[in-house]
Amino acid sequence: MNENLLQTPKRKDEKATQDLVSCFSTDPFGPLVTIFEQRGLLTERITEELRHGEEYWALERKLCHALINEDEILIDDVMKAIHLKSFDYRVLNLLLYQLQGAKADELHMEFLSISEFLVEVSDDLYDYEDDVLENNFNVLRMFIRIYGASTAPAMLAKCITEAESKYKSLLELLDPKLSLSYQKRCAEATEEGGKASEHPLGTWCIPSVIPNEELYRSNMISDTS
Repeated sequence: MNENLLQTPKRKDEKATQDLVSCFSTDPFGPLVTIFEQRGLLTERITEELRHGEEYWALERKLCHALINEDEILIDDVMKAIHLKSFDYRVLNLLLYQLQGAKADELHMEFLSISEFLVEVSDDLYDYEDDVLENNFNVLRMFIRIYGASTAPAMLAKCITEAESKYKSLLELLDPKLSLSYQKRCAEATEEGGKASEHPLGTWCIPSVIPNEELYRSNMISDTS
């Protein structure tokens, strides 16, 4: 629903969009929180992650509107958004600990956090063209606005390399059996996704950048009309 609010509105739809934003921003997790409370699953940390979800949606709207309006975009906001975006994964992980009556393992959570970051970036690269068309948050779109079309891919590649280095370091700290099981599942998921590669986890592919998004959207609409 939040992504639908980000699409470039026609003037006559602006009021409807604002009404949707108002409705969405009141208490999106209220029913879910009630269920968690009734089942004794709600913790302070889960509550915090749900707040992160609301923070992400607000930041997502801010950044995407900034793209359309050609306002300034800060790299700190972009990196914060890409991290907050995985709040739902963290809620699920924390729920699993709660259901087992166990305390969250901080090493596991840190490892999963960097893994989630890499997954989010990978998804953004795969969905890049669609996200341009629909004005969705996308890390490559943001990097292009900040660094320019010629420099953005290299800057994003640098960011990915740093994250992969941290990922490998944390992976080595995991229990060997758990580490092996995790890597096996990642390789299976890569194969299931149809990504043929010599590397078991696939390889990175940064798509060709779209320097002029407005022109791209206009051309795509013309081609389909």
